[in-house]
Amino acid sequence: MVETVPVAENATLATAASPARNIRRTTLPNGLLVLTESMPHMRSVSVGVWVGTGSRDEQPAENGLSHFVEHMVFKGTTSRTAKQIARETDAIGGNLDAFTGKETICFNMKVLDTNVGPAMEILADLVLNPTFAPDDIAREQSVVLEEIKMDEDNPDYLVHEIHTANFWKNDPLARSILGTAETVSSFDQTAVRSFHASRFVPSNVIISAAGHLKHDEMIALVERHFGALAPAGDNKIVRFAAPKATPHITLKKKKSLEQVQICLGVPAPAVDSPDRYVLYLLNSILGGGMSSRLFQSVREDAGLAYSIYSELSPYRDTGALSVYAGTSIEKTREMIRLIVEEFRKLKTEPIGEDELERAKNQSKGNIVLGLESSSARMGNLARQQMYYGRFHTVDEIIADVDRVTPADVQRVANELLIGDNISLTLLGNLGDLKITRADLAC
Repeated sequence: MVETVPVAENATLATAASPARNIRRTTLPNGLLVLTESMPHMRSVSVGVWVGTGSRDEQPAENGLSHFVEHMVFKGTTSRTAKQIARETDAIGGNLDAFTGKETICFNMKVLDTNVGPAMEILADLVLNPTFAPDDIAREQSVVLEEIKMDEDNPDYLVHEIHTANFWKNDPLARSILGTAETVSSFDQTAVRSFHASRFVPSNVIISAAGHLKHDEMIALVERHFGALAPAGDNKIVRFAAPKATPHITLKKKKSLEQVQICLGVPAPAVDSPDRYVLYLLNSILGGGMSSRLFQSVREDAGLAYSIYSELSPYRDTGALSVYAGTSIEKTREMIRLIVEEFRKLKTEPIGEDELERAKNQSKGNIVLGLESSSARMGNLARQQMYYGRFHTVDEIIADVDRVTPADVQRVANELLIGDNISLTLLGNLGDLKITRADLAC
């Protein structure tokens, strides 16, 4: 027997129906959770299989195994070769994709509403029945090793990896999603199969679907293809404790670079923090767009950089707020001074109502525009379930954004933007450049 629950506005994912968005939830007998949103005006359907673990749930010797398994499921199943998977996907006009993050692995497909059945069959087959053939593993190891080299040649990527490795020192969050040449080279069929079997279990999987669909029909398809998936039993996934950030100043010399890459960050709250909307707006004001303070002061007024922005990296139990920029060695010290000065202003000077309103409108626009496709709705359903255990409506989120005051932004700025907590990474042809903690005082 399955448990089906409509989802209400401003309610947990366990109550009655929503007039704004037709969202429903069903739990299959094996514990697999299915979320759907009916969008009758569309002709597409997006389906995602979300695995609730990522690179931060790996042991040190497993680093990169989540990403590697994501690659390997496309190499062939017990009934399809890699070429057949590609051809059958193209034959139904499907867009098949996958990605691995610090906390999730996702396999997804978007198709016309008339092709949902074959899409589910292909998706289920590659997720549940990969062969992990030794020859395929060896070839994919070579591919991933080249991917690692490619990213190490990308200074933007590399400065973030160096910064993260020192920021979350000695914690799985510090490690690369791709793994290292050493760990990836060590993977064999036994390790890959064991990892897949322990992670791809009903209690750790959410299937979300959005578009021109009927919930009961989608449940029937999921039951047909995933209903036999055995529960995890006593096989519990190890969750590491929330890490503590390590403030650091790291200067990494790379003479071949024309620019100095700068990454500067502070610890931030977890994804479900009560202050998350305050933080979204603070980030928007600081470096979230062309009207942001950093873009205007650093690029437009001082002409120090082509690219500068701030970003949030929220996780289930912690987070980070970071600033990235690239500039010449001669301008690096001035760049850092201006960034720190913007931190100081956020702490000492109340945000103007006009500036806050612009940030609110930008955030609300991003929220609404970000939900205009079936694939975006599909991802939204899964992430809200994984991180909040409930569904937040657009109106509810907009109301929470509108409630943020200048005092809220200043309070959170003072809580986060502390000089002793700032971490800084510089990558480039640094010469004799020296940066001290005094340069980061704000």
